[in-house]
Amino acid sequence: MKKLILPTDFSENATNAINYAQELFANTTCTFYLLNTYTPMMYSYDYQLNSGAYIGEVLDMVKENSLQKLEELKQKLQIKYKNPKHQFELISSFNLLTDELDYTITEYDIDLIIMGTKGASGLNEILFGSNTIHVIKKVKCPVLAIPDGFFFEKPKDILFPTDYKIDYSNKHLNILKSIAKEHQSAVHTLHVSSGRDLNDEEIKNKNTLEKLLLDLNNTFYTVKDQEIPQAINEFQKSTYVHLLMMIRNKHTFLENLFLKKIINQIGFHLTIPFLVVPSKM
Repeated sequence: MKKLILPTDFSENATNAINYAQELFANTTCTFYLLNTYTPMMYSYDYQLNSGAYIGEVLDMVKENSLQKLEELKQKLQIKYKNPKHQFELISSFNLLTDELDYTITEYDIDLIIMGTKGASGLNEILFGSNTIHVIKKVKCPVLAIPDGFFFEKPKDILFPTDYKIDYSNKHLNILKSIAKEHQSAVHTLHVSSGRDLNDEEIKNKNTLEKLLLDLNNTFYTVKDQEIPQAINEFQKSTYVHLLMMIRNKHTFLENLFLKKIINQIGFHLTIPFLVVPSKM
């Protein structure tokens, strides 16, 4: 059984990601934890000034509203999908999102977080919304980020750029393999080379990865003298990719990418679901 957290603020963006999760794992036995967190201290103070209510009363009202909306969401999903393989648990918490995720991941042995992401626009354009960035950087659990307005498409082709600097294990690839097997996906493993030969450690890691992906429809590619965003964009010109996966390791491209405030400087835009797996879990 898969255990997944679906964070929600009840926005259209969050609901879209939750719907994507239902479709992606339609044939998998899953428990979905619908999670809403709230930290209403600021408007609690304003509410007190205007009504004389105590903080405790306001928190009770907020929690009751949160639970009611979670229950309504659960019922809508059960009516819409009617999937006997799926069950739902509701979590409403007065907590920061990343802190509550850390607790829930450990408490329930979570396999994956699926959440919507909506970046800013114009001069402040970023890869993800700030909540998604914080989650990916802080939690030790795979995160599947669904772009705003992206509706489910069967992931027939999955792109997996990697630098062979990771000592791969099954834990890094479990979600990828689960998705690929369920949807009979083709996995395209893309190594972007700086032009030098692989060193001994990288050769060892590549051989390990080949063995771990042996039971998938997997193809290895090597591209020389390109930046990873360029290599990804160029690959997508020839093969329409439905999902992008990367392993987040210290000092890699992905780590540096999150430090970029203006992503359009390097021409990389998130237009498809992005699965990010931490190297240490």
